[in-house]
Amino acid sequence: MHPMGSIIPLLTEFEKEHLSERQPLPERYLGLSDAEMASRIAIARATLGNRLLILGHHYQRDEVIRFADFTGDSFKLARHIATRPEAEFIVFCGVHFMAESADVLCAPHQQVILPDLAAGCSMADMAEPEQLQQCWEDLQKMGVAAGAVPVTYINSAASIKAFVGEQGGTVCTSSNAEATLRWAFARGEKVLFLPDQHLGRNTAFKMGIPLDQMVVWDPNEESGGLDSEQVRRAKMILWKGHCSVHVRFTAAQIAATRAQYPGIRVIVHPEVPLDVVQAADDAGSTEYIIGQVKGSPEGSVWAVGTEVHLVNRLATEVAPGKTVISLDQFGCLCSTMFRVSPNHLLWILEELVAGRVQNRVTVSEDQKHWNRVALDRMLSIQ
Repeated sequence: MHPMGSIIPLLTEFEKEHLSERQPLPERYLGLSDAEMASRIAIARATLGNRLLILGHHYQRDEVIRFADFTGDSFKLARHIATRPEAEFIVFCGVHFMAESADVLCAPHQQVILPDLAAGCSMADMAEPEQLQQCWEDLQKMGVAAGAVPVTYINSAASIKAFVGEQGGTVCTSSNAEATLRWAFARGEKVLFLPDQHLGRNTAFKMGIPLDQMVVWDPNEESGGLDSEQVRRAKMILWKGHCSVHVRFTAAQIAATRAQYPGIRVIVHPEVPLDVVQAADDAGSTEYIIGQVKGSPEGSVWAVGTEVHLVNRLATEVAPGKTVISLDQFGCLCSTMFRVSPNHLLWILEELVAGRVQNRVTVSEDQKHWNRVALDRMLSIQ
């Protein structure tokens, strides 16, 4: 099998284009050696003490994750804030929607900071509040809105979560998507699921909902590109959105991997297309993938279909007893997550030491209310 060091992340055209938009840093933070940055970050952390909490998402590069107090997926990290009420500064090494969720859940005296404000999420950007408002108005005109329950993946902007909360809907994660759909169908005839069509489709299909009862709503087309009859027949209205990392995985990759490594187990994230989930042995959230691999017997060999930094880190953690490779031999890099660099983290921390808060992320009070409503509903779902 190819060594993990040979997995070279390959960028999509979208990622190549947006990497050029990285937030500029003061020149004095450029060209620093790893050793100097590590030393200065350690000094800044020690100076700030328990006033500081650093959160690192699983998809972060190792050079950043090494400094995190907690690692995890977006919602798990946001909930860690409650365990550190003394922390005034929450430095969230992730992307923008994650920092927004953290701001919704944190205490009034806490400030959430994103090391690079250009660290967004292409999936979250595929659902804009004006588009969702237009979609809801169209569903009202079609006479189906009253029986529809909106559900948004946590990978969405605060404005989207607020709208969903106000309309009686909720938020889901990849861990509780099935339970959330059951909750929604107990309250309505159909679900408007956004922004990731693949998570919605994979979850609904697993629950036994046939594909011919799912339609895709294209926010860039009039009436979503659908007619009233198509919408009325559908149980799932899937927003036309996706994760640029996870759509790179294919069923052909799985077939090639199985041919090369007989007996290998394939596990993928449910943001991949349906045929990839069907070809894999298992699918689940980031936390689920980690648990399955770590809990497997010695000698297990895995191909993992998710972001390459997580795959590489997991491979290192379980070696030499178990083997983990990326399903994509080139690796699939989340370029927006990659924008958070050790240089940005150092700049943020030294600014805090100097008494200056940079890159604070805030959610307006009216949106905070409906975000909390939507998140509280999610937490109540069993």
